[in-house]
Amino acid sequence: QVQLVESGGGLVQAGDSLRLSCAASGRTFITYAMGWFRQAPGKEREFVALITWSGGATYYADSVKGRFTVSRDNAKNTVYLQMNSLKPEDTAVYYCAASRKLRSGNGNYYEAYEYDYWGQGTQVTVSS
Repeated sequence: QVQLVESGGGLVQAGDSLRLSCAASGRTFITYAMGWFRQAPGKEREFVALITWSGGATYYADSVKGRFTVSRDNAKNTVYLQMNSLKPEDTAVYYCAASRKLRSGNGNYYEAYEYDYWGQGTQVTVSS
């Protein structure tokens, strides 16, 4: 069992930056790839980013590529999402998720069903 707790969301202006954190419980954090998804009001949950167990590979949605960076600190059981140049369309609840199957990045990392555990989400609101 893995419990995930996101933090770092808030209200910012367009062009600002935020860093989200996701703290994981348990000693098996290193065996999971970690993903970030987001869900805007009235829209489906969508993939944002993935980082493999070692941090050796990362994957991003086209909409955030070049602006967002995912990283992890396995010693702290924490994954981060650095979000720069935020846009109003980035407004959403952001969720972190853990996937053992995607540990090395092989699979449909953009699909929510590939993930085993989810956090409760943190709200990010970007004003124009």
